[in-house]
Amino acid sequence: MATRDLTIGVIFLIKTLVGILGNFSLLYHYLLLDFTGCKPRPTDLIVKNLTLGNILVLFSVGIHNTMLSFGWYHIRSDFGCKIFPYVHRVGRGVSIGTTCLLSVFQAITVRPRNSRCAALKGKSHPKCIVASIVLCWVLQILVNVLSPLFMTITLNNENITNRKSFGYCSIIRHEKSRDLLCVALLSFPDVLFLGLMLWASSSLVFYLYRHKQRVQHVRRTNISTLTPESTATKTILLLVSTFVYFNTLSFILHTVLGLFDHLSWYLLNTNLVISLCFPVLSPFLLMRFPFLHILASICHFLTC
Repeated sequence: MATRDLTIGVIFLIKTLVGILGNFSLLYHYLLLDFTGCKPRPTDLIVKNLTLGNILVLFSVGIHNTMLSFGWYHIRSDFGCKIFPYVHRVGRGVSIGTTCLLSVFQAITVRPRNSRCAALKGKSHPKCIVASIVLCWVLQILVNVLSPLFMTITLNNENITNRKSFGYCSIIRHEKSRDLLCVALLSFPDVLFLGLMLWASSSLVFYLYRHKQRVQHVRRTNISTLTPESTATKTILLLVSTFVYFNTLSFILHTVLGLFDHLSWYLLNTNLVISLCFPVLSPFLLMRFPFLHILASICHFLTC
C-alpha cells in the first residue's frame, strides 16, 4: 500500500468516525425528545433532515473511500461507480438545502409583525416545512440524476484517452460547452441556497442588533455583558462562516472537476476531504451553540 493511500485513508477514517458520532448523537437527542413526550418544535424536523443528509455524505464518501484507500473494498462493476457519487451529491445537496431552510425559517420567525414578511409567519407551519423538505429531496434527486448516467468503471486494460478518469471510475469526455452547461445545471441549486442563506443570516443579525438596541435601556449592564442577542449573533456568524467557507471550497472544486479533463490524485482526494468537513462539523456546532433555543426565547419578546 502506498504511503499516500495510507495517509488519506487515515484522514477519511478519522473524519468519518467523528462525523458519524456527531450526527448520530444529534439525531439521538431529537429522537429521545420525541419518545419522552416533549413537544417538538418546527425546527426539530429540519435538524433531523440535516443529520440525514450529512449521514448520506459520510457513508458515500467517508466509509466508501476509507475502504478503498485501505484496500478493503474494490469497485468491480459500473454500479459502484454510479451509486456512490450519486448518493454523495444528493446527500450534499440536501445538507446545503436544509441548512438554508433552517436559516430562512429563523429569519422569518424573528421578523416583527409589521414587516413585509409578516404574512409568511403564518405559513411557518410544520406542513410547510415538510413540503419544503420534500421539495429539497425531489430537487436534488432529479438534478443529480445526470451525474452517474455516464460513469463507468475504469478497467486496467482500457484505453482512457477519450475518457476523464476519476481514479477507479471514469466518464466519457464531452465538448467544453456541454461540460459547462452540465456544471451550471448542477451548481445552480447550491448557488441559490447559498444566496438565500446569506440573506437570511444577514436579516437575523440585523434584527437581533435592533432588538438589542431597543431593550438596552431596560437591562442592567453591570450584571451581564453577554446578552442573548450577542450570543445568538455570534453563533449565527460562526455557523454561516463555516457553511460558506467549506461549501464554497467544495463548489469551486466540483466546478474544476467538471471542467478540467486531467485530474490529479491530490485534487480528487482534496475535493472528497473538503466535502466531509461541513457534515462533520455542523452537528457539533449545533450541539455546542444551541442558537435555536436562544432565538426562540428572543422571538417571545419581540414586538411589532
